[in-house]
Amino acid sequence: MSELEGGEGKPNLTPILDMVFQLITFFMLVINFKSASLDLSLRLPVVGSARPVDTKGQESLLILNIDKEGKINVYGRPMPVKEYIQREATAALIAAQRSQPELKFGDELPTTVVIRADRSTPFKLLNGVIQECQLNGFRKFALKAMNKEEGKG
Repeated sequence: MSELEGGEGKPNLTPILDMVFQLITFFMLVINFKSASLDLSLRLPVVGSARPVDTKGQESLLILNIDKEGKINVYGRPMPVKEYIQREATAALIAAQRSQPELKFGDELPTTVVIRADRSTPFKLLNGVIQECQLNGFRKFALKAMNKEEGKG
């Protein structure tokens, strides 16, 4: 009797483990980190007709969390408004130039700015953020609010 005929059949798991590792890596790379950028400590205004922002995948989103002092919070840290928006505009311009090479600084960027402002933020501070966005090429805005049903509790 040769070794091949009488030995136990043990499957080689290396290719399967290799494939599982590659799948885990793939899903970690494509996970959406937008939800991690939401500042859940903000008390959003309550509006009866609030709806989710839907760009149908045609545009990217820039989410701005604005506290009651008018500062932008990124992952819980306050950032200078002007510098942060300029940096995001530069990144959006570079990304947009891949599909529209003729796009230049100051042109309308294909990005929707989602503003999540605390309900006690003075309009003057909120307007300053919007104007800075417009100066840097952001022209499409969505103001985030809570629906009346979400606000109860």
